[in-house]
Amino acid sequence: MKNNSCSKKVEEIDSNYRVIQKLPLGDSPYVRAKYAQLVEKDAEGAIVLFWKAINEGDRVESALKDMAAVMKQQDRAEEAIEAIKSVRDRCSKLAQESLDNVLIDLYKKSGKLEEQIELLKQKLQMIYHGEAFNGKPTKTSRSHGKKFQVTIKQETSRILGNLGWAYMQQTNYAAAEIVYQKAQQIDPDANKGCNLCLCLMKLARLNEARTVLEDILRDKLPGSDDPKSKNRAMELLKELESIKFV
Repeated sequence: MKNNSCSKKVEEIDSNYRVIQKLPLGDSPYVRAKYAQLVEKDAEGAIVLFWKAINEGDRVESALKDMAAVMKQQDRAEEAIEAIKSVRDRCSKLAQESLDNVLIDLYKKSGKLEEQIELLKQKLQMIYHGEAFNGKPTKTSRSHGKKFQVTIKQETSRILGNLGWAYMQQTNYAAAEIVYQKAQQIDPDANKGCNLCLCLMKLARLNEARTVLEDILRDKLPGSDDPKSKNRAMELLKELESIKFV
């Protein structure tokens, strides 16, 4: 009786531990890969097991995305890109949009700006043709372990913001300014406002840049109360004032 009670307690501890670590149940290659990733902190071992899971058809979509995340952490973004390209045809149609998001992040990590811009434009075309979110008006997203709903409008603004950032990395401030203006018209926020301001400064449109900054500093834009955005706006204002006095 005592042994049964002890075994039950161990099972409860193991179950609770798995919940905390977000570990799936079982002993398949994918489960072992997650254990290697989250518990043993063995990135190389996890990648080998994720490949094994993919090759054996064990939760292919999850294994591919998780493997890409581990590869990115190991500064193997280009390898992750090739892995997604080679395997994505084995994933469902519903998974393609999320795989595109992973690819965009990997392109950004590896400095592949042209590829990032092209894929972002494709995602915008999908939105304009009503193909985003698999035809639904919202999608469930996750950040820091919390789920929340994202609207088409929010997604459009987010993608435009990413596109603007990519153009800025190419120092194509004219294209970036146009894109950020569109993003702010759809779903404005202080972070994109700061980027828009920087573009306007680079284009020597200082009065317009000041107007954008004033909206942030006067808390007229969503996210203006974020200390990071506020501090950046103040730094940009100092830079703007120094340009005027040159």
